[in-house]
Amino acid sequence: MNFTAARHNMIESQIRTNRVIDPAVVGALAEIPRESFVPKPMRGFAYVDEDLDIGGGRVIIEPLALARLLEAAKIKSTDVVLNIGDAPGYSTAVLSKLAQTVVALECDAEWTVKATTSLNDLGIDNAAFVHGPLDQGYPAQAPYDVIIFSGAVNEVPASICRQLSEGGRLVAIIDNGRGVGRGTLIVRVGDTWGRRHLFDARIPLLPGFAAKPKFVF
Repeated sequence: MNFTAARHNMIESQIRTNRVIDPAVVGALAEIPRESFVPKPMRGFAYVDEDLDIGGGRVIIEPLALARLLEAAKIKSTDVVLNIGDAPGYSTAVLSKLAQTVVALECDAEWTVKATTSLNDLGIDNAAFVHGPLDQGYPAQAPYDVIIFSGAVNEVPASICRQLSEGGRLVAIIDNGRGVGRGTLIVRVGDTWGRRHLFDARIPLLPGFAAKPKFVF
């Protein structure tokens, strides 16, 4: 399969046609080989316009949803980014082309090792994976200019919002159980966090972010 041609077709038919116009975002997606982060038996599907199931309830989120989140985050070349829940490392690799530094938090130890290997194989040296629970963020390296979730969450914990710097942006697909998640931008201004709905998307929830059961008499 000609993956270079498939990646070009992804950009032209999935990304540009859906009004993703930031040249930095488009360029980063065009540069990173998505097939390198997909299990070998599935590499022929690397550039389809949907989530890719990589096992264990985890997915690589669809290219358009990722592109829209990245464009909304307005990532600068001087930014420090926290990427939460990127099991295979693909979105971290894309972010490495946009930001100064990327910290990728992953709860699965095996995926953490595999993703680190994939980044090393591509010569990416400004991104690093750390292992830990996703719902706590990674305060050790806070504050972050940008926080992104590479999967859906039921809600963004306040403790993670507080890991943003002043003026920092957080982007996530929030699915509160209504069947369709909402791509959302959260911006920190002092001790308040404004939010804006961006788009709708169906993305599986990340581990640790399912709705908590409510007690009912």
